[in-house]
Amino acid sequence: MRLSVLDQSIAVAGRPHEESIRNTVALARHCEALGYDRFWVSEHHNHPTIVGTAPEIVMAAVAATTERIRIGSAGIMLPHYSPFKVAEVFRVLDALAPGRIDMGLGRAPGSDGRTAFALNPAANERPEHFPADVRDLMAWVRNEPLVQGHPFAPVKAYPNGPTSPEIWILGSSDYGAQVAALFGLPYCFAWFFSDGAGGERAIELYKKNYRPSARHPQPHSALCVWALAADSMEEAQYQLTPRALSRINRDKGLLGPLVAPEVAAAAALAPHEQAKMERLRKETFVGTGPDVMARIVELKNRIGVDEMAVVTWTYDEAVRRKSYTLLAQAGGFAPA
Repeated sequence: MRLSVLDQSIAVAGRPHEESIRNTVALARHCEALGYDRFWVSEHHNHPTIVGTAPEIVMAAVAATTERIRIGSAGIMLPHYSPFKVAEVFRVLDALAPGRIDMGLGRAPGSDGRTAFALNPAANERPEHFPADVRDLMAWVRNEPLVQGHPFAPVKAYPNGPTSPEIWILGSSDYGAQVAALFGLPYCFAWFFSDGAGGERAIELYKKNYRPSARHPQPHSALCVWALAADSMEEAQYQLTPRALSRINRDKGLLGPLVAPEVAAAAALAPHEQAKMERLRKETFVGTGPDVMARIVELKNRIGVDEMAVVTWTYDEAVRRKSYTLLAQAGGFAPA
């Protein structure tokens, strides 16, 4: 099975933010050695938990230190930017790692409303232009003509080359699925973001409405799940605690770095928060490598997607690397 990685450069209590960014680059090398298919990085802004704000720069660093693994954005939040500039950036990335670049595009802000306006004063109107922006970006990044009569038809995105980035649409709702289907592009649903809510419907809509394209005659879909593997279920559940507490705090509008497992385990929770903690422990993909991989495969087959990706948060970086190692071994693409 093709298995990929999403990394979000998570802030950890007591650790400088720059270390989170460097750990992302190091994790890419680790996952390449294990045989993972893709390594994607996210874009968030003004977020004290997720400090990866510039995926295109992190992608360049990953490209410089890897040889095989595909490198992608998950995603570039297109309403913040000019499609032409995004095309230029990704043409440069493709020149650095020819044939290895994935351009994942999203419509969500990856931030709060005020921050969205700080990024783009036209934040209110840009999301409605998302389909047209995707259309133009596809043409520029592939060195193809823009639509007839386009005011920027003579403008080209350089550097040119024999390859071009693979474009994906990312989302956690029906909207992205329909845009991907319209343009004949691969689609990845953020299962981890919504705890799966709406995922099956989005994939069904994508397949039902898919319009074949020259690059993709058939629909190509993926899911990204949150998962953590350890030597035992008990250890996995213990290492899950910081992320579970972060989810509970997020729902209260409290954002901050990931705390140590022992700190998270000692947190005072209201009865309804304790119930949510138990639900997260039950529903999250945690356990031994074979157990977690079995759940990933079951979900892949049940929803009917072509690929799966995994995102993992841990306080201890060694625990996170081991989790990816155990999953690779369970998946049979890394030696035990």
